[in-house]
Amino acid sequence: MITGDDMMGTALLLAAAPTGRGRLIDATRVLPTLAAVPPSALTRTPSGTIVELADPTDQQTVLTRIRAAAAAPGPLTLILAGQLHLDTRQHQLHLALARTTPAALRYTALPWTWLVSELKPRRPDTTRVIVDLIAAPDAWQRILAHGLTLGHGTSLYGRVTPPPARHRAAEPAYLQAVASTWRSGLNPPLPELHAKAAAQAGHAGALLLAVDATAAPVLPRTVPAPPEPPEDPLPAILAAAHAGRHGEAAALAARWEHWALGTHGPGSAEAVHWLEVRADLAHVAGDPAGSCELWMAAATARLARHQAPDDAAVVGAVDRAHHQWQQLPDPRRARELGPDLVSLRRRVPGARPGAVEAVRRRLELLYSAAPAPVRSR
Repeated sequence: MITGDDMMGTALLLAAAPTGRGRLIDATRVLPTLAAVPPSALTRTPSGTIVELADPTDQQTVLTRIRAAAAAPGPLTLILAGQLHLDTRQHQLHLALARTTPAALRYTALPWTWLVSELKPRRPDTTRVIVDLIAAPDAWQRILAHGLTLGHGTSLYGRVTPPPARHRAAEPAYLQAVASTWRSGLNPPLPELHAKAAAQAGHAGALLLAVDATAAPVLPRTVPAPPEPPEDPLPAILAAAHAGRHGEAAALAARWEHWALGTHGPGSAEAVHWLEVRADLAHVAGDPAGSCELWMAAATARLARHQAPDDAAVVGAVDRAHHQWQQLPDPRRARELGPDLVSLRRRVPGARPGAVEAVRRRLELLYSAAPAPVRSR
């Protein structure tokens, strides 16, 4: 649909989820509400083009539509409702489409990196992406460990939630709230709209995204400002973790890390603190791979802050990463994480002699025990 002749904007509405039992969210339910929104609210311009994709089946077709929208010179609004899965072979996030299956994820879903790549050349502050996403269990853990971003210059707002109860598809309640606000004739600034929608939809256990293209990441108003000591959130987070509510604990810690990033900046002592909290939570949750990755990230961040390789905090982070790596039951994951640990151990050998060689020896054994690739004739 094209409206008007003057300054043109573009809005791409993409709602998709696998058919059948693999569906975690009834993504297309939000499209009728969005269709009733004034086009100017979607495009941020008096006139524009609106493209709607409802349960598309082909990743190349979706890529073509995204590429065309990203190539338009005016403002772009991309609205995504759907579910994220993790390609366990390459550890990349994918947005599921209608025919997506776990076995053929790379060929039937849209890689998140494709979206990042298509939006990257756009002029800063011309692109906003609003999402309401469900993450499958492995994708959820990946997002908690590494976040979900689209690169510099793109505003990203919305929420990501863990899987709903079995045999029950979630509703895109966050986007429903966004669309309802627009339908009422209101068009507040995106941070304000986001905070209102998050409050209406509820965000218990969800990861809220609030990354502005022109500012450091901030949390929406629905998340309280950090309290002054002794009102420390850490005891409540640890209590949730030790009570077995690992998803809740991880989500809370991730929110506080986002706050630290927005308030104090990447690499700040506060941000590194919450990174290490999440590493501990992954350990408590029985996720040694996630804990190892997070401890390595924390050690790398401390080194980037010009802390010395023999600094107790740096050595402690690497030692914990090494310990978690040794606990990995999956040889494949151990092989994947091993080279990064070797590189880090060379920089931070620690107090125990032979730590680097210990990692290298185990890594060599893991490679020698790996099954040989099957050759096709």
